[in-house]
Order: sequence, then C-alpha cells, then structure tokens
Amino acid sequence: MSEAKGGRSAQLKHTGLRPGWTTGACATAATTAAYTALLTGDFPDPVSITLPKGQTPAFALAMEELDGERATVGVVKDAGDDPDVTHGALVRATVRRLPPGSGVVFRAGPGVGTVTRPGLPLDVGEPAINPMPRQMMRDHIARVAADHGATGDVEITVSVDHGEEIARSTWNPRLGILGGLSILGTTGVVVPYSCSAWIDSIRRGVDVARAAGHTHVAGCTGSTSERTVVAEYGLPEIALLDMGDFAGAVLKYVRRHPVDRLTVCGGFAKLSKLAAGHLDLHSARSQVDKGFLAELARQGGADAALAAEVADANTGLAALQLCAAAGVSLGDLVAVAARDQALSVLRGAPVAVDVICIDRAGAVVGRSAVH
Repeated sequence: MSEAKGGRSAQLKHTGLRPGWTTGACATAATTAAYTALLTGDFPDPVSITLPKGQTPAFALAMEELDGERATVGVVKDAGDDPDVTHGALVRATVRRLPPGSGVVFRAGPGVGTVTRPGLPLDVGEPAINPMPRQMMRDHIARVAADHGATGDVEITVSVDHGEEIARSTWNPRLGILGGLSILGTTGVVVPYSCSAWIDSIRRGVDVARAAGHTHVAGCTGSTSERTVVAEYGLPEIALLDMGDFAGAVLKYVRRHPVDRLTVCGGFAKLSKLAAGHLDLHSARSQVDKGFLAELARQGGADAALAAEVADANTGLAALQLCAAAGVSLGDLVAVAARDQALSVLRGAPVAVDVICIDRAGAVVGRSAVH
C-alpha cells in the first residue's frame, strides 16, 4: 500500500479552496509580455511564466500598449478563494529600453508604494517591490532577451490601478510604505485561508504523519520555513504541517494527538507574536509587540537606550537588526519565549518542542533548545 499523502500540497487539496496568484506573479507576467512585445511587436496572450517552484501558470492580458521604446501590459490579480484586498486589481508593468550595461531598474508607478522607513527588506527610497518578485522579473527579462538576442537592459515600472486607495486597508502606511501597495510573493502562489478549512487540513496533516509512523513533525508558517526545516532535519514532506497563521491549531491538536517532537519554524516577526502569547499570527488579528521585544532584549542584556530603540523600531526586523548590532541575540530570546508559550499550550502533553526563527531569506536568526 502506498503511503498516505501529506504535507503542504495535500493540505491545500484537502481544503477544497482554489489558490491564486500574487501581485509579484502578476507583475512578472505583465513584464514578460511587455518585453516580448517590445522586442517582437507582438503581445503573447495568454503569457506563461515559471514560478519558483516550477509551476507555469498562464495569464490573460487585460490591456496592452506598444509605443516606440516602451510597452505596457496589464494583468488582473486573481487571488483564488483567498479574501485578499488586491483580488481583482489591475497590475500593470511598463518596460522601457535602456542603454546596454544598465541592467534592470525598478520604478514605482501609480498605486505602488515607496519605502520611507528602515526595517523592511528594501532600502529607504526604493519602490515597494519585494526581493523575490524582483528576481522573478529579472529572470524572465533574461529569458526573453536570450530568446531574441537582446541585452535585457530595461526599466520596469510597476503600477496598480487604485493601489493607493487599496493600500489604506493594509499595514503599509503604518510601516512607512507610502503611495500605494507592495508587490509581494515568495512563491508566486496565494494560498487561500478559510479558518475552518485550513484548521481542518492541519488536523488531517497531523493524522497522516502519525499514521505513517513519523514521530517528528514541523509546523511551518510558509514555504521558506519548510525549506529551512528540511535543510535542518531532513524531514519528509509528509511530516511538514503548513500551519500558516494558525499556531494554536497545531498546538491544541498535537496536545490531544501527541508526537514525540514538534518543531515550530517561521519568520522572526510572526514567531515573536507566539512568544508574546498570540496563537493566531495573522496580521489582522495580532501585531508585533515592540514593547515586548524591548523587554526581552533588556532581559538579554540590552541597556536602556537599546531597549528604547527596540520599542520604537519600525518593524520586528528592525528590532532584530538593532539587537544584532549590539550583540544581543533577540532571535534566540524570541525562540525560547515562543517555545515556552508552545509548551504552556501543550499542558504537559508528552511532546518535546523546539523553535527556529528565520529571516525573509530563510536564514536562521534564532533558535531554542529542545525541551
């Protein structure tokens, strides 16, 4: 008999929810079609792209315009069954030729924000186009250029119709991203979250892992943390639980259906919420508590001035960087506090727990011992 299927993909299938595409994937599709038209005179419609995990979705073009040295394409964002505020938004990319050697330059058009405060994975003054979407666009520009004997030196301006208005429903203004939305996505895929459906899929994931005889499972906040856990422990896909924001759902179900060991792995900021006692890590329902981080830093040796800087930091990442520069291991402190919160939820169940905090690139920035 073949082994039951588990892991992230099985969880998504079990929910019955339709995945969608990130703004980063839409911008990449629009960029690919625009650059192709700039080189050939024809817009590929639909246009196919390759996502980081190998999927090759095709996108219909909602608008196209070719004018001498530049071309513009618009793609409508489809978030699938996720209640995403950007669902239905028109994401545009304008590609303009640049002199050889210029590389790929990114600009924020109308509806795309600009970074104005430190603590984000982009420098102040940069368009709010995150690192992975930038890499996806660079890769596709290079492929189109190679196919048509071009240099690939272009300026890409990404815009989102009504993006500044939509951004008021996000945390962008509070984070200092002004003028519009961020272009996001690490995998290109929007994983839809219905609370009841996703929690049910978590429970099924635990059941499948236990039935297959796995005694070590990992609750991960996303695909980057999954890769980290696999690299650290060599766990098979069936032992990976895509907990998303539902840390409490994993802990409560494992309390009733124990495994020998549970690793919790996720972004530093998300796991700082667990450390502070939040079991739902969604940005709409819990926020990074910089005051809590300042107190942890103080307990870890930070002086009053550093603790005050941490309390006033723009983001969790900024707080982490401040502490790292001062030799205070805030990542480890958060991991230990998150582990202790997890153990309190487990209420003495025979489950050993460790926690790994990562940054956006998947580098480990904090970890706890197994307890």
